This record gives sequence, C-alpha cells and structure tokens, in this order.
Amino acid sequence: MQDLSVYFSRTSIGKAVGILVAVYVAAVLGLMFYWDSEPDQFNVVTNAQSIAGPDTELVTGYITTATLISVMERVLHKRGGYLSNDVSPPGVLMDNIPNWEFGVITQVRDLARALRNDFSRSQTQSTEDPDLMVADPQFHYDTESWILPATEGEYETGLRAMRRYLDRLSDPSQQNAQFYARADNLRDWLAIVEKRLGSLSQRLSASVGQHRVNIDLQGDTAARQSTGTPRELSVKTPWLEIDDVFYEARGSTWALIHFMRAIEKDFDQVLRKKNALVSLRQIIRELEATQHFVWSPMILNGTGFGFLANHSLVMGSYISRANAAVIDLRNLLEQG
Repeated sequence: MQDLSVYFSRTSIGKAVGILVAVYVAAVLGLMFYWDSEPDQFNVVTNAQSIAGPDTELVTGYITTATLISVMERVLHKRGGYLSNDVSPPGVLMDNIPNWEFGVITQVRDLARALRNDFSRSQTQSTEDPDLMVADPQFHYDTESWILPATEGEYETGLRAMRRYLDRLSDPSQQNAQFYARADNLRDWLAIVEKRLGSLSQRLSASVGQHRVNIDLQGDTAARQSTGTPRELSVKTPWLEIDDVFYEARGSTWALIHFMRAIEKDFDQVLRKKNALVSLRQIIRELEATQHFVWSPMILNGTGFGFLANHSLVMGSYISRANAAVIDLRNLLEQG
C-alpha cells in the first residue's frame, strides 16, 4: 500500500513538472511571436513637431536630429525592448529582430558621425560640438554587451547627449550649436550610404552563390593591395546566415527611409537649387519597397529563376536601384 502511494505521488509530481514545462514553452513561443515585430514607420515632420512643441519653429537640422533620436528610441523601446544582448529565452532564441536592430544601428552610427564631423561644423578647422562628441562613440558601443555595462545604458547616454544638442539647436541664445545644410555635407553622408547599400546588395546577391571577376584594382595601373587574390572569386552566403543578412538589410533600409525623409525637409532649398528633389524622392520610393510585408514564414532561398522565390535577390534588387539613385543624387550635388 505504501509503494502504491509513493507511485501516485511521483506520478503527480511528474505531471505537475510536465504541465509547468509545457506552460513555460508555450509562454516562450508566445513571446517570440509577439516580439517578432518591426516598428511601424512614422512621419518625421509630425514627430519632430511633437518633440519641439506646437508653437516652436523647426529650425534647419531639427527634423534630421529628432528623427535620429526617435529611430534609436524605437530600437530600444519596441516590443520586447532591445533584444540583441539578451541571454535568456525568448530573446536569445531569436535572430531576425536582433539582425534588424543591427541594420538600424549601423545607419544611426553613420548619421551620428556625419552630424559630428560634417553637418554641425562650418569648416574642417572648426571645433566639434561637445554633445555630438559624446553621442557618436556611445552609439558605436558593442551591440551585444549584456552587463557591465549594458548596451542599452550606453545607447541611452548617447541619446541624452543628442537631445542636449537638439535643445541647443533650437535655442537662439545657444549659437554654438549649428546644423549646416550644404550640398558638400550632404554629399559626404550620401557617399557613406552608397557604400552601405552597395555592400548589402552584394551580400544579398551572394545568397545563391556567385563567381565574380576580381575588380579590386581596376582603373589604376599603379594600385597595389596587401596580399594577392584570385582573378575570379567564388562568393556564397552560408545557408544559416541568409535570413540574418535579409533582416539586417531590412533594418538598414527602414532607418534610411526616415533619414531620407528628414533630409528632404532640412535640405529642401539645396535640393531645389540643384534640381535634385525628384532624385531624393526616387531613393525613398525604392527604399519603401523593401518594407513590404513578408508573407512567407521563413526567408526562402530559391535559385534566381527557380520554382521557389528568393527573398534575398528581391531585396537586393530594390537596394541596388536605391543605390543607383543615390549615385545620381551625389552627381547632381557635385554640379554647380
């Protein structure tokens, strides 16, 4: 009789443990599904006006700076918060949104550095803005640091410095904070965007594997490189990294859409003078196509003309067209 009671006691404990495990797994899966969501796009002018206040004039550069701040805030405070440095389920089991975050942060870093080195300075010999000197390196902190210090804390420090710069920018008594909307400044930032988009396009195209001719030294007979490389290169993205590259590109273009819309407002006169407003709008249109809803539950990697779709090649096509429009815009800005 005693053995029977022990058996039933152990059976009850086993059932209870099984139920708890099932509930835990269901909760983790539910949170993964809920957190696996990208933030919606927002209106950059409305957003900037809400930060400044209804009666405050949006001075030159305010929309671009406010947009950078809001983009970074959405990375940190979206569903599930910041996931790239999570060490426990469900965040540690997710990779799509962390790669999306990295794409956004890469664009934030580039724009923050452009603000520090170009947009806020009248010439190369002028002094750097003290708050942008703080914000720039903070945004370059390791994306995966969990503690001592946590990544979120370092990024929040950068955001506080960026908000101080934004406050001084709109204060007539703080004339040491400036944003110079000039064609050369915009051209320098677009050169960085061009390289980012070009790299993403190449990585996305490599999803099916390619044999590429080595053109590293073309155009200069005196050019040299550190070590020799074959005349033809075989490039292929590892199968497990295909969705990582796709979502990094999706995050990068999501951020760029907002930055380009902000640039359209702050550089309106420059763009109109160069007759380049249409070119910028074409960039935005191509980037918007990268944000279409993905109906497939996974990123497919069919061959170029195969039976199944290849999401990476489609994304790469949109990015390549946007990059071509960026090159055209830079050429227009270089003209007198």
